[in-house]
Amino acid sequence: MNMSKRKNKLASPSVSGNGSKTKSASAGNNGHSKISLRIQKTYKLYIDGKFPRTESGRFYKLKDKQGKLLANICQGSRKDFRASVVSSRRAQSGWAARSAYNRGQIIYRIAEIMEARRGQFVEELVLMGYNEGTAEAEVAASIDRVVYYAGWADKYQQLFSSVNPVASSHFNFSVLEPTGVVSIYAPLATGLIGLISSIMPVIVGGCSCIVLASKDFPISAISFAEVLHTSDVPGGVINILTGDRDELLMHFSTHKDVNAMVYCGDSKKDITAIQRNSIENLKRIVVYRDEDWMNSSIQGPYRISDVQEVKTTWHPVS
Repeated sequence: MNMSKRKNKLASPSVSGNGSKTKSASAGNNGHSKISLRIQKTYKLYIDGKFPRTESGRFYKLKDKQGKLLANICQGSRKDFRASVVSSRRAQSGWAARSAYNRGQIIYRIAEIMEARRGQFVEELVLMGYNEGTAEAEVAASIDRVVYYAGWADKYQQLFSSVNPVASSHFNFSVLEPTGVVSIYAPLATGLIGLISSIMPVIVGGCSCIVLASKDFPISAISFAEVLHTSDVPGGVINILTGDRDELLMHFSTHKDVNAMVYCGDSKKDITAIQRNSIENLKRIVVYRDEDWMNSSIQGPYRISDVQEVKTTWHPVS
């Protein structure tokens, strides 16, 4: 057999036992076949700086508009939420003890990593149903919003703190302190900008949080968790769950070691339930209804003060 015939024979499709042709595999330098397989990603939760599967073993199928399966998404449970609260409580004091300047540096680092992965976020939003232009605009706005709040880290205290006049020989100071652990229901209608906009004002002031991502657009939330994992944000400061809002509403709003809850949505039934559930431990409830999350008017230092407490100190004049 001459060399040309030998090459043609090697390049021809292989034939299976039943006579049908199968796809040929390209041969590597060592003679072994190379077959490229698409790796299907498993989207997990983000708790305490780790990526555990839900303890319940449940998941839901995320599909595109044509009904095609995009991914299996973990369906977080009460136990997952409780583990997140423990993690948040453990991390909160250390995060609040950092200097405001250092928190700003760490938050800015989040934006740097997001910028490096900009194309991935755009691709994921398009995969979940966005058109490309809208996806690019949302990712750009999300990165800008992280930078915006990083800049406020060492400035909001000057805006809200004060020296108060008193009718005695004392100095009287009022400053903001973080409320503590905050549970968050991120907006349903956005994949990234709503998530970013609800988390950043909470952590910039020294609080830690547990956030329930949008059930319709969860992929960006887990990719954002990967950004957090590779940044300098300590484990437990931000915990991200996916799952059903109705199932987790009571747990997010009744847990006694949660000091505040941020609810993004307009369901009157949910808002009423949250307000009633918060009474037992006087949990602070912050509700953002019908927000245009892409609009820069919704960002500002007052979002930071929404989850802060005012501490007033008296000091005698020597």
